[in-house]
Amino acid sequence: MSESGFPIKPVYDENDLPDHLTTRLGAPGEYPYTRGVYGTMYTSRPWTMRQYAGFGTAAESNARYHQLLAAGTTGLSVAFDLPTQMGYDSDDPMVHGEVGKVGVAIDSLDDMRVLFDGIPLDKVSTSMTINAPAALLLLLYQLVAEEQGVAGTALNGTIQNDILKEYIARGTYIFPPKPSLRLVADTFAYCREGVPRWNTISISGYHMAEAGATPVQEIAFTLANGVEYVRAALAAGLDIDNFAPRLSFFFVARTTLLEEVAKFRAARRIWARLMREEFGAKDPKSWMLRFHTQTAGVQLTAQQPEVNLVRVAVQGLGAVLGGTQSLHTNSFDEAIALPTEKAARLALRTQQVLAYETDLTSTVDPFAGSYVVEAMTAEIETAAEELMERVFAHGSSVEAIESGFQKREIEASAYRVARQIDAGERVVVGVNRFALDEEEPYEPLRVDPAIEQAQAARLAELRRTRDAGAVERALAELRAVAEGSGNVLYPMREALRRRATVGEVSGALREVWGVYRPSDRF
Repeated sequence: MSESGFPIKPVYDENDLPDHLTTRLGAPGEYPYTRGVYGTMYTSRPWTMRQYAGFGTAAESNARYHQLLAAGTTGLSVAFDLPTQMGYDSDDPMVHGEVGKVGVAIDSLDDMRVLFDGIPLDKVSTSMTINAPAALLLLLYQLVAEEQGVAGTALNGTIQNDILKEYIARGTYIFPPKPSLRLVADTFAYCREGVPRWNTISISGYHMAEAGATPVQEIAFTLANGVEYVRAALAAGLDIDNFAPRLSFFFVARTTLLEEVAKFRAARRIWARLMREEFGAKDPKSWMLRFHTQTAGVQLTAQQPEVNLVRVAVQGLGAVLGGTQSLHTNSFDEAIALPTEKAARLALRTQQVLAYETDLTSTVDPFAGSYVVEAMTAEIETAAEELMERVFAHGSSVEAIESGFQKREIEASAYRVARQIDAGERVVVGVNRFALDEEEPYEPLRVDPAIEQAQAARLAELRRTRDAGAVERALAELRAVAEGSGNVLYPMREALRRRATVGEVSGALREVWGVYRPSDRF
């Protein structure tokens, strides 16, 4: 059986090909984009090679970014610590013990300035994995760029900014869904005017897959969330062809290579049809599903961690064969701790081998016409569309989230896989088969707990030296706009410029919009 639950035949032939295959395929770079969103794909240049990195202080992460850029990374991907993701400052009692642990601590413009010190923001594409406070981090990035003399029109990158999947699978939400969707739409409008090359959202299936979603569930729930964001933007008065070309997606790549390739191709086809036929988008760029891929962290093992190098290579291969626009390959030691410098470099080298030592970049969509891949693409497409209809039967993706539908479906899949692993029906090399009696010792990267005290000291100095009156006036203006219907990013930007902290800006919005708790109704 496939990961999505349909049978895999031992032999496929021409009878397994779907009807109207030529129409289903199209040409590379043309509707319905089954064969890729660009006509030349990697034959003209490889995908963007990103490495997800960030830990401890801004200075430590900045040093890691310089190492990665020197090693050949073509795009940065910033990991933020949990307090930053939740909109708290590092000295808030709520976050004691979490500062700098799973990413970098960013409390203010001062920290963002250090994070990108010496990195030319007009030449580097930056992705930021941040959701509830995504607009804040984008504005801090823009302010730092302005200090470098780089205009917003020259900035290129992505903020995740996908709040709906937080309610389904991850949990780093702050505000209730309605104001959260407003913040997303405000970001679309703001970037259309001032940061036009920025990808304003990365609609994510990755975290749902990490929580246990099958490939079909991953793309069905992700695309259903995409529909919700499109509807929110249209309700805010935005024209679809003004914002849809900057939508992007984020998917996982598992070791089940053939099904993953089929999944990516099916997702492109479904989205193109939705955007052109359901929403009436006229610009072909609005029909394109452009996506970033990360190899599957959930498939990494702490046992025999070097085997993860092989897993990641296979996963990366699947992403490339599936037509990804950018790729992050996990480090082999991430099941144990934050990656060491050597492990991060090896992960990048994996991508470079795929790009420069294989013939993957010689031709576009090499699996086109494959009996098995075309059959799987059609299977996944049909199953995903049926599951999306089950989501929309609740009224919308938001209402399905409220009822717990997606969460229940994913949890059932995760439970089934766990039972299969426990029973030995699903092989995990080094865990339930080919295990060692004794594991080799491994020394992981450790984060210094003194970081929390250092960040608290920086915050104290910030508050001592800034113009407190100007900060409070800017926050008051932010509250006033949040209570009305204006775009909150403009007063938010001014507050951050005045050196208000991430926690203070998030707190001002909490005062107006409230916070979301799982027991709340939407």
